[in-house]
Amino acid sequence: MQVLIVESTAALAELWQRHLERHGLTVSISSSGEAACDLIGSIRYDVIILDLVLAEGAAFAVADYAQYRWPQTSVIFVTDTTFFSDGSIFSIVPNARAFIQTRTPPEDLAAMVEHYGRAA
Repeated sequence: MQVLIVESTAALAELWQRHLERHGLTVSISSSGEAACDLIGSIRYDVIILDLVLAEGAAFAVADYAQYRWPQTSVIFVTDTTFFSDGSIFSIVPNARAFIQTRTPPEDLAAMVEHYGRAA
């Protein structure tokens, strides 16, 4: 299963990557929206873990491009903010499958990735 992590905080992205790789998943990391779109253009990811607030680029642009390029790709949004805490992100982004806090335990994130990745 191919997973893309789009996260500006390198240490957090690497923590998630190590945990997912222990589950046998193939994981790429991108720290910006533009770099993420470049990867999505050439690789079919089953799941994208996408920080809602990127230091460089727009998360919605990444999700939109993934929807256009690979409609079956699932997006798990992560955030440390309260934006979209009402669930409205699911009506805005058609490929959004989950919306979780950044501090969610890595094992819970891995379970979500495996669940939504199988559906892809």
